[in-house]
Amino acid sequence: MHKIALFLLKLHGWTIYPDTYPPGTLRSVMIAAPHTSNWDFYYMMLTFIGLKIPVRFTIKESWTRFPFGLITKPLGAIAIDRTPKTPGGERPSYVEGMIDIFNKNEKMVVVVTPEGTRSLRTQWKRGFYFTAIGAKVPITFGYLDFKLKRTGVGGIIHPTGDVEADFKVINAFYKDIHPKHEEKWSLDERYS
Repeated sequence: MHKIALFLLKLHGWTIYPDTYPPGTLRSVMIAAPHTSNWDFYYMMLTFIGLKIPVRFTIKESWTRFPFGLITKPLGAIAIDRTPKTPGGERPSYVEGMIDIFNKNEKMVVVVTPEGTRSLRTQWKRGFYFTAIGAKVPITFGYLDFKLKRTGVGGIIHPTGDVEADFKVINAFYKDIHPKHEEKWSLDERYS
């Protein structure tokens, strides 16, 4: 699969920056950005396969059941169990569900699109950040630059709990990345 992914990327004119995934990183929350097109998933998955990063991504539980599960599970889909832990108990949050998944896995790279949509969003969802803090894992920066046709994983941050300072680091990395649709892309303006 690794060689097929590299071949397909090259066929489409894309280059993976070599050795960009931080060595020895077995667990992380991986940002996949910018996310402005349905093509983003295709190219990011080829990138992760090409870099031999066994990524997982979360989707609605119904998409992991038959017949959809035959396709989504081999691609790395995982459903978050948000059923109450006790009868009559409160439903766990998405972040609590993600932390629980990390706690059960020694090797886990979960991909998130912090914009949460392909439409313009000037404030990112921050659940990925709080998941990384709760699970005690770093955040890695997956990217697609459509202008340069360059892809890879360009950095890592160990979140400190200082949301503003950490998001400024994330924004600084992504500020020069070019999406497929510029009009649908924004950094998190709260931390510009």
